[in-house]
Formats: sequence, structure tokens, C-alpha cells
Amino acid sequence: MKLTFVGKNMEVTQALKEVTEKKFSKLDKYFQKDVEGNVIYSVERNRKILEVTINLPGTILRVEEAGDDMYASIDKAVDVLERQIRKYRTKLQKRYNNGETIRFENIAPLTEEDDDDKPKVVRTKRFDMKPMDVEEAILQMELLRHNFFVFMNADTDDINVLYKRKDGNYGLIEPEY
Repeated sequence: MKLTFVGKNMEVTQALKEVTEKKFSKLDKYFQKDVEGNVIYSVERNRKILEVTINLPGTILRVEEAGDDMYASIDKAVDVLERQIRKYRTKLQKRYNNGETIRFENIAPLTEEDDDDKPKVVRTKRFDMKPMDVEEAILQMELLRHNFFVFMNADTDDINVLYKRKDGNYGLIEPEY
């Protein structure tokens, strides 16, 4: 796996890079060829945060772990990514049935007990959508005290998703046809 390292509010040491590469090499058995990944180390108020994004053709695997120790966050991130790969094995296999990217023979299927904690839809909401601009959607989202808001954009007549970012700003998801 080819990893790119970035540090936010901290310097990325060679030792940290080496440990990360060694830990993430454990995931190489799941991929046919070199896969690229981005690793972002950051420090916020004494919390060490590790964000990892692995780019597969047509799919992105992403994990974010935070804690008091960056090395513990690396271990947790590897475990979470391995679990994601195992959990979505069948879905990934349908998408990549040619086997050029992922080695499915190395992915052990989840046991029955792991399937019990599978998330399910427990509530469905329906509501009228009136067209509104982005500023009105921000106001509605803030009034509802939600961290995301789905609305029909009055300018484009498309369904958009507005979300609150961790830095306090907003993000807008627009469909691309």
C-alpha cells in the first residue's frame, strides 16, 4: 500500500511513518495491487486524531480514530478498516467480481454473531420539500438543531444535502449527472 502522510498541527516523524506503514501493511493481503491511501495526523486539544482514506476504484474506505495516543489510534484504525473490508465483502465482491483490486480469498467471512449487530432502518420520515436557497436551508438546519439538512435547491431544482462540518462551517452535497 502506498501511503501519503500529512500532519496538521504536528510534525510527522519518520518513526511515526514507519509504524503506520508497518501496521497498514497488514491490509496488503486484501488487495491485488498497490493501493493508494492518505493518512492525516492531527492534534486538537490534547487529542491525537488519525484519518485514513484508502482509494479503491469506485469505492473509498475511510476511518477516523481519536485518542490520547497516536500509536493506539493507528492500531484501532487498522482494526476498523479490516472489519469494514470483512463486513462489506459480499458487496465489494459483486462490484469487483473480476478480482483485479481486492483479493477476496483472504477475507474471512463474518460469523453469525457479527451479523446480529448489523444496522437496520428503524424509522422513516416523510416531509414536504419546498424549494429554498442555501441560506434558508442553513437557517432551517440551525433552527432544528440538526447537523445535516436535506432540501430542494431553488436554483437547480435538485435535492441537496447541507451538513455542518467539524470546523463550524457548512458543506453542501450536490448531485452530479
